Amino acid sequence: MITIENCSYRHRQQSREEKDALRDVSFSVERGALLCLAGPNGSGKSTLLGLLAGLLTPTSGRIIVGGHASPGAEDDIRKVVALVLQEADLQVLGATVEEDLLLGSPPGDVDAARIAREHASRLGIAHLMERPVSALSHGEKRKLCIAAQLAGGPQVLLLDEPFSGLDYPGILEMRSILAANREAGLTQIVSTHDLEPLADMTDSLVLLRRGTLALHGPVAEQLDRVAELGVRPPCSWSASRTLAPWK
Repeated sequence: MITIENCSYRHRQQSREEKDALRDVSFSVERGALLCLAGPNGSGKSTLLGLLAGLLTPTSGRIIVGGHASPGAEDDIRKVVALVLQEADLQVLGATVEEDLLLGSPPGDVDAARIAREHASRLGIAHLMERPVSALSHGEKRKLCIAAQLAGGPQVLLLDEPFSGLDYPGILEMRSILAANREAGLTQIVSTHDLEPLADMTDSLVLLRRGTLALHGPVAEQLDRVAELGVRPPCSWSASRTLAPWK
């Protein structure tokens, strides 16, 4: 489903000097998998998500998503990949929940309205359709962002730090959303600096450090090394070297 081959990305700083954000990263993701993209702040996670979403173009190497390769096919990649940003306020553009879910749809499109309501119901925000987005809580805005992206029917869903700022019930809801997406066959890549609420349910772990691929593979095989790379292992692993279900 997704193949990343020797991918590097450089960006220009305010000083006009170029800096490597990613260097020679390679890994693959199977269709329907839930991959945890971990790493300390500044490790390159958000840059990699931007490349996978077709919003950025590799400086060298290539990314293949659903048969579409970047550089070259970023427009096609954007048709099959949806990205949920960490900051919901940057992504919520409608005045009400319903308006936000229907952005980009022709006025009066019955099918679009039906799909929007289906995803709103699935995410638990159907009762908020007429509510101004300014009146939503942090968690409700995040669910709105996910519902809006799912309404587009993507093959791949990218989520940037979806657990950040959520309370305990919100984390449980987010885990349920990710589990339901996986059950539906959706390929997901979830970035995080905290493995605690995600490690037990992910299929594999990619850990970035200073723009390079530091770890890749089944989660339990990597957890003994994550601390030395700047990421705290789950409490159950630290206590008993088991990956217990988070609850």
